[in-house]
Amino acid sequence: MKLTILGSSSALPTSERYPSAHVLSVHERLYLIDCGEGTQMQLRRNKIRFGKINHIFISHIHGDHVFGLYGLLSTMNLMGRSTTLNIYAPSKYREILFSHLLDFDIILGFNIDFVALDSGDPVKILDDKHLTVTSFPLRHRIPSYGFLFREKAADRNIVKEAIEKFSIPVARIPAIKKGEDFILENGEVIRNDEITVAGPVPSSYAYCSDTMYFKRLSSFVRNVDLLYHEATFEAGLGELARITGHSTSTDAARTAFEAGAGTLIIGHFSSRHKDVQPLVREARSIFPRTIAAVDGTTYDVGNIDVP
Repeated sequence: MKLTILGSSSALPTSERYPSAHVLSVHERLYLIDCGEGTQMQLRRNKIRFGKINHIFISHIHGDHVFGLYGLLSTMNLMGRSTTLNIYAPSKYREILFSHLLDFDIILGFNIDFVALDSGDPVKILDDKHLTVTSFPLRHRIPSYGFLFREKAADRNIVKEAIEKFSIPVARIPAIKKGEDFILENGEVIRNDEITVAGPVPSSYAYCSDTMYFKRLSSFVRNVDLLYHEATFEAGLGELARITGHSTSTDAARTAFEAGAGTLIIGHFSSRHKDVQPLVREARSIFPRTIAAVDGTTYDVGNIDVP
């Protein structure tokens, strides 16, 4: 599981930071999370193939999280896309999205499967071969949702030498990789852990933007390996954060600490913060394993080096 930050700015983009957009890669499948202005340019810069994106998750209907979607859909159409695109977004966005396409005479050559988000509790919205995705409510000025991506446990790996040693038929290998023991012709049972080794440890990633701090949030992302949490403002601007429905650096750190997260990446920075390292230091006073999101950087979700 690898995460690429395409944009980590808040409402105003800067010369170094684009508005919100992330791409999560899981077993070569790509999941786009939010789609701020300039997303398709960032996809090109980072050599990410548009055609491999089949799922787009929109946290809420503020421009810095969605303005890039219209251009991206148009480009996908011009590139000849024909496969269905799945869009997960607040229920109100369905009418807005299709109205825009109609207003600008964009006739798509592919279907959009729109999944409406409207629950006040966590809901599993995607379950495929490799992962599950759960949406959960955030606390912002308008309905807003976070997303939790959990990789499913991989099958065990069979020890090659064991295949020859015990004359294991090819037809039995799939079941053994699922955990079954192997029984010899004489009835002897060869325990599964003698002929297999565990597969890679599953990874998990959670995306929380935009939101104020609230106690329940940490329960939605319990024990996540990597937590991306907005830190729009420094700790001293807590009142402004509350007025605007955002979090400070220390709010993000509190959530990470209470959730037992592995690593915290803070982002969605206000353009007033030219240097975000003070925000990182504030967060680290509560949650030491904190780093700042950097546009164009790819992170190995289960293996992040914190300096």
